[in-house]
Formats: sequence, C-alpha cells, structure tokens
Amino acid sequence: MTMAASKVWTGADRLRQQEPAELAGKRIGLLTNPTGRTADLLSVVDVCASLPTARLTALYACEHGINGERQAGVTFEDETDERLGIPVYSLYGKTRKPTGDMLEGIDALIFDIQDLGVRFYTYLSTLVYAMEACAEHGKELIVLDRPNPLGGVVCEGGFLQDGYQSMVGAWPIPFRTGLTIGEFARYLNDQLTKPVQLTVLAMEGWTRGMEYTDTGLPWIFPSPNMPTMDTVRVYSGNCLFEGTNLSEGRGTTKPFELIGAPWLDGQALSDRLNALGLPGVGFCPMYFTPTFSKHQGAICGGVHLFVTDRQTYRPAETALHMLKAIQQLHPDDFAWLPPFKEGRPCFIDLLTGSDLVRTQLHTEGGLERIIELWRRDAEEWSRTRQPYLLYGEE
Repeated sequence: MTMAASKVWTGADRLRQQEPAELAGKRIGLLTNPTGRTADLLSVVDVCASLPTARLTALYACEHGINGERQAGVTFEDETDERLGIPVYSLYGKTRKPTGDMLEGIDALIFDIQDLGVRFYTYLSTLVYAMEACAEHGKELIVLDRPNPLGGVVCEGGFLQDGYQSMVGAWPIPFRTGLTIGEFARYLNDQLTKPVQLTVLAMEGWTRGMEYTDTGLPWIFPSPNMPTMDTVRVYSGNCLFEGTNLSEGRGTTKPFELIGAPWLDGQALSDRLNALGLPGVGFCPMYFTPTFSKHQGAICGGVHLFVTDRQTYRPAETALHMLKAIQQLHPDDFAWLPPFKEGRPCFIDLLTGSDLVRTQLHTEGGLERIIELWRRDAEEWSRTRQPYLLYGEE
C-alpha cells in the first residue's frame, strides 16, 4: 500500500511529510492506539520518534491500551515502552485524565486516534480530559485529524443532560456528532473555561459526504469489538443495548450487528421490526452463542441487522424501535441494567444522556416524544457546530 493509493491524507500523513513549526525543538507526548498509522501503515509512534527536532518522551494510552489489546472496561496501570525506553501512562486506570506528573516531561501533547464520531465511544471523552489537563498545566495540544467514519453530514440523538456526565458522555452533545475529531476539538476549545493552545493538523482530500470506505484508507479497528464498517454503522444505536440485559453481540464475530438473549423470540422480533418499514435497515432472525460478555455460552435468539441504505438509516431511532418492540414482546424478561455504583444513574441513562428512555419509552406515545426531542436536539446541534467545520461537502 502506498500513500498515493489513498484519496485522503490524515493529520498523521501530514506530520510524516513535514514537522510543524509548533513542534520544533519540543519534548512531545503522544496519545494514540493501533489506529495511529499513516496511509501506508507506518505507526505514528515511529513518525513522532523520527521527527527532525522534536523529541518523543512519553506515550499515553486510553481504553483498550496502547496496542488495543484489552477488552472494554479492563483497566490497566502505567507501563514502559521497551523499544523506546519511555513511559506509557495509563488514562484508563487510577485516572482518566492526565495528571501534572504525567505531563511534566513534555511541552506538547499529540492526539492521534481514530474516533467514530459518537459521543459514548470513550475516545471522545479522553480527548475532553486531555484538553482540560493540557490547559490546566500549560501544555500545547496538537490533534492529528482523521475522518469521521460515518461522514460529516448527519447528526443524531439527544443532548447529554447535566448530571449524566461519565466516561461514555463527557460533554453535552448528541450521540452522533457529524464532526471529525479535530473539528470537535475546535468546538470544545471554544467552550472550555480555560482553553488550551490548540493546533489541528487537518486532513487533505476529505469531504463531509465521505464514509470511511470512500477514503481509500485502511480500516484498522479502533477497539476489539469494532472490526468493520458494518459494525460502525449500527454502533451509535445498538450500543444502547449495553444498558440492557440483552447481548449486544459481544463475544461473536458480529458485535452490535447481533442483538439477542436466551429468552428472545428472534422470529417474532424480526417480523415486527420489518413490518415497521424503518428506513435503510432490515432484520433477520438469528441464533448465536456469545463466547464472552453477557450470556456467555448460552444460545441466544435474536436478530441480525442489515443496513440497506446508509444514507437513510438512522441508528439511534432504529434502536429505540427495537427496544420498544422487545419490551412489548417480552415484558417479563426485558430489563435495564442496574447502576454500576450505588447512587449513580443506570448505564442506559449514561449512554442516552438522561433518564428519558428508561422512564418514558414504555409509556403511551413515549417513543414518538423521544424521537421528536432527539430530532430537535440534532437540528440545534447541526447549527451550533457550523463555525467549527474544517471541511466542505464537496
């Protein structure tokens, strides 16, 4: 593979091409994971280690680890990169936010991670915490921009409400942001009480209508359960099943595309959902046996989602229809998971950003009210984000 084969150059490709003036002669830290690679698959760690004047002195790892080797929710401690002999600070252990000690040996922090453009995918929260920390400790932040794999046109889902902040929702934005990670950084920096000295190394060749498959870039899965673009397309809706007693397909080869439970009637659910005529999606009854996570080793009845039109498919609204149908078909079996910690909201509330889905979806007209509210939120967000866009639609 060569860089010439790609239609898009990421911020990492541009960094490899030329060291920016902002980094000249500085000690730099790098927050990355396996997705931090150039179009021809060179690690951004090696790019940073080879810069002419800047010196790489520290690495930082968020959820899943610096090598993407850990499953969701698995914490870990600081390590040492044996090849480079520099520390790898954990941002998914005792702290999610870089401390002053972690930042002491650098002048600037580079962020290069492939995001999904989805609020509850934790890399977005990691960027929030990193920006806050760099601002507090007087460090510069450089974001190497990457495509929003879902494109940059559609926004979807409701705003996160005050009191529901967590690692799966660190800022009051909708589920599906319609922004690249660099554009989000520009927006966030304008909202922070204390902004950071921010540089976004923009892409070349990306336009808002591009899905990741249009870019020519290699898809390196950003976490263990995000292997393909088929997964990415359904994630911003079907992640909500993490807040229920159903399997979201973890422990199968189709995470988030398969939804089910040992007690679920997949045929009845598939028939009901297909009868709704939801745009851009179809459902097929399916049995599966998760090898880990919820219902490990148990045969689950369920459905397999197939996105038939990526332009009209709305994953968040589709997930609401799925949840409502399951509640109606299996009222005695379906349940929301309890809070992980006493006094904290239920996980579905943290994912959706309020208690609205949990308390209203089952009521008369609740589904329609939630969808209408989410659509209004998405329209408001589409207007709010405009000043921060770096790329056009053509």
